[in-house]
Amino acid sequence: MGTQMRALGARDEERLLKGTTTIGMVCKDGVVLATERRATAGNLIANKMTQKLFRIDSNIGITVAGLVGDAQVLARYLKAEVSLYRLRRSALLSADGAATLLANILNGNRMFPYYAWLILGGVDGKGGHVYSIDPAGGSIEDRFVSVGSGSTFAYGVLEEGYSRDMSVSDGVDLALRGLTVAMKRDSASGDGYIIHTITAKEYHEFSEDEINKRLKALKIPLPPVLA
Repeated sequence: MGTQMRALGARDEERLLKGTTTIGMVCKDGVVLATERRATAGNLIANKMTQKLFRIDSNIGITVAGLVGDAQVLARYLKAEVSLYRLRRSALLSADGAATLLANILNGNRMFPYYAWLILGGVDGKGGHVYSIDPAGGSIEDRFVSVGSGSTFAYGVLEEGYSRDMSVSDGVDLALRGLTVAMKRDSASGDGYIIHTITAKEYHEFSEDEINKRLKALKIPLPPVLA
């Protein structure tokens, strides 16, 4: 969130950061991506089951914050390009390659920018990776990233609890705690959790039952829509 947005003004940046809490982190055995489910339109809660986390390939996923239409178009565009790469090369695109591709797509639309800020997470031959990719095409790799209006609250939890040596399982619990704190303090975030993990062995999308079991073990109340 500290990246410079050269093509967008302060008002545009403010629009992007209103609504959503997304998290990505690198663990010793893979990557965790997490979001909540609320979509807002001003003061209106427009949707309580919004998909903000997309599987792109068996080794790559993205979270999205911003306008729903722009986010969905970018997810489809990236998934199509990554699939073409796999068909042509008979190999998976690296996380760095996917991040560069997505950044180039965003940077190539400077006159009509996409109002979306994304986290790309992936696993390749070099290990796990997480990138923050802003609407101007800036791509910055980090150990953990949070984007959206609830990110300041999530960062408080991540800064305190994150460790380079933590497992993906521990990372899922930390992401759930971060999202929970964000949903308590950010009115534009809420209504449930979406969790994906990526390891060298598999891409796993957590079911509601799996998430509920984690929440109960962490003594976190279930969201009203899931209770």
